[in-house]
Amino acid sequence: MEMKYIVILGDGMADEPVPELSGKTPLEVANKPAIDYLSEHGELGMVKTIPNGIAPGSDAANLSVMGYNPNRYYSGRSPLEAVSMGIPLKDTDVALRCNLVTLSDDEPYAAKTMVDYSSDEIPTEESTELMHAISRHLDAEWLHFYAGRSYRHLLVWNHGQTGQHLVPPHDIPGRPIAAFLPAGPAGEMFSKMMERSWTLLHNHPVNIRRKKEGLRPANSIWLWGEGRCPSLPDFGNKYHLKGSVISAVDLVRGIGLCAGLEVTDVEGATGNMHSNFAGKAQAAIDLLLNKGKDFVYLHVEAPDECGHRHEVQNKVKAIEIIDQQIVLPVKEALDASGEAYSIMVLPDHPTPLNIRTHTASPVPYVIYRSGAAENALPLSYTEKNGIASGKIITRGYTLMNRFIHG
Repeated sequence: MEMKYIVILGDGMADEPVPELSGKTPLEVANKPAIDYLSEHGELGMVKTIPNGIAPGSDAANLSVMGYNPNRYYSGRSPLEAVSMGIPLKDTDVALRCNLVTLSDDEPYAAKTMVDYSSDEIPTEESTELMHAISRHLDAEWLHFYAGRSYRHLLVWNHGQTGQHLVPPHDIPGRPIAAFLPAGPAGEMFSKMMERSWTLLHNHPVNIRRKKEGLRPANSIWLWGEGRCPSLPDFGNKYHLKGSVISAVDLVRGIGLCAGLEVTDVEGATGNMHSNFAGKAQAAIDLLLNKGKDFVYLHVEAPDECGHRHEVQNKVKAIEIIDQQIVLPVKEALDASGEAYSIMVLPDHPTPLNIRTHTASPVPYVIYRSGAAENALPLSYTEKNGIASGKIITRGYTLMNRFIHG
């Protein structure tokens, strides 16, 4: 009997003990019976998804989980997002992520503080209008801005050069930006573009309206995540599976497309708590049972966003939603089908609430196979129990092979 495989990835789900949770982690506090069942009857362990020397981002981490060695294949975050957005990149192009952020009103520009890296998760309709204003005024023959989703947008620099020092805005919440402005060969050019964006955006009608509604204005661009277009071996050829990616995040969709996987759109799916979680689960079920797919990579961004925003209870709630609206219905549907299947649940990296950014620490994973016998060491799915299992995979990119081939 052929096996069906599904990875359910809760972005940034792992954490550290939190004072607001009485010294426990969100995974320890969350009511997640479906994931705990998998853990108690499957293989629980720890995996290091971020190799030493690589920044702990979702780009390198998801490459690793998908089975690609970041030391070999990682070339920057933004080119992966460009692929997802359908933006063609030449070998000589450099892509950069362009966030719409909220900065404080302090003057001059360098004295401003990073208030919010997502501008209250600005809706795509509003952010597109702002990005059109940016494009009209800042595009050049060799520089092109592209509107994406919510606060996530893109700049393509034709015949550009890498080597800038660019800091992700979610790494500096509440901090003055002066020490984190772009540096390197093009640092001054990028800094001037960001400063110019403030004059274009802070009194834009969209932001005037947002402030009247009590929302944070998207009053500046922030450039980071540079890179060139990657070349990944085809996932289907590598593992002999027909697969699809389900995600609302261009980065993960781009990795899937670069790997030769299909991307499945789900209406109402977002990268936050207000997502169509149940729709993602149903899409995965349809792909595996009705549409001839052997493999699904289902990515959920919500826990990561909650970690960045220090939303403690929402992070717990996001884990519980993943458990009840995704893991449970997927398992029940696969059980009812009679198909042999394997489920793997894990985060890509921790996003600790206390520091509001990513770390490179190992994360707990669980692999469950249908018809599995009782686990000799039944442990619920937590960071501590992952360590207690005694299993540690130090080369994260080998986990996919373990999942598929045993």
